[in-house]
Order: sequence, then structure tokens, then C-alpha cells
Amino acid sequence: MKKESILIASVALIVGLLGGYLVFNLSTAGKNQQEVPAISPGAGAPNDYTRRIAEAEKIVAQDPKNLNAWISLGNDYFDTEQSQKAIHAYGKALEIEPNNPNVLTDQGVMYRKVGWYDKALVNFEKAQKIDPRHLQSLYNMGIVYALDLKKPDKAIEIWNKYLQYDPSSATATQIRGMMDKLRSGTPQAAK
Repeated sequence: MKKESILIASVALIVGLLGGYLVFNLSTAGKNQQEVPAISPGAGAPNDYTRRIAEAEKIVAQDPKNLNAWISLGNDYFDTEQSQKAIHAYGKALEIEPNNPNVLTDQGVMYRKVGWYDKALVNFEKAQKIDPRHLQSLYNMGIVYALDLKKPDKAIEIWNKYLQYDPSSATATQIRGMMDKLRSGTPQAAK
């Protein structure tokens, strides 16, 4: 496989896992945190992250135009709750490839995590302009409107667009549940 194919497949996997995690997290704990699994299989132990971060930092120091290293670094910072560093790493990746909807969305999630909702929405909207069928950006845009900006009508509008593209997945079912809660004014929908 070409490097681009592997990267696209890896990012798609991460985005899919992020969506599942976020929906589960929102439906069970009502927390505002979001997390993405690391690219490398078997990741998770703190030493794995520390080692991978150190390796990626060396790579970008030697080759600042290494897109894959910046994305991996951003993902590992994301996973280790280093939001500002993740934002920076994703920003460097976007300098190299500015029209990457997956990186825009990941950076948007980090913006949301630090409370920069407007910047998060700008990223999600840009991802949508690049790829109108980019489900993860639609999903996260709805989350910001529903949970952070308390604009349930806008969240429902965004999620209806999501459901046009993906009407039958587990995520679609969970989105419908969140939409029902928003429509009924259930307090849990605003957590």
C-alpha cells in the first residue's frame, strides 16, 4: 500500500473510533471530554506514549515537513491530554496539508476541549467544505452546538444532515437518541 493509503486508512479508523468513544462517553457519563485512540496498535501504556512522542519530536525536528510525524504527534498529545501541544502539532500538519478534513476535525476537537468553541466550529465547517460527507466533522459540530453553545435547534439541523449520509449505523442511532433528548428538553442532553 502507498503511504497515503495507509495514512488515510489510519485516520479513518481513528475518526471512527473517536465517534464511537464520544457517543459512548456522552451517553454514559455526560462528560465534555473527547479522546482519540493512538495510531499505533497496542498503544496505551504511558511509556508507549512517552516513547512515541519522543520519537516523533525527533523526526519533526529533523524533518519539519513530515506530515505523518506531525499527525502522529498530534494524536499522541491528544491521547495524553496535552491539548495545546496537540493543537500545535495539528496546526503544523495543516501547514503541510491544509485541506485535510480529518486533521481539521481532530484539531477542532482539541479546540473544543480547551473551550475555544468558535475555533472548533471554524475547523468543522472547513472540513465540511472540503468534504461535505465528512461525518466526524458533522458529528462534532452537532456536539458543540448541543452541549457547549446550548443551541439545540442548530445541533438537530447538523445531525439531520449527518443522518442523510449515515442513517443506520450505531452512531446514527445514538445521534437520534441525543436529538430526542434535545427536543424533549431533557437536562441530560445539555451535559
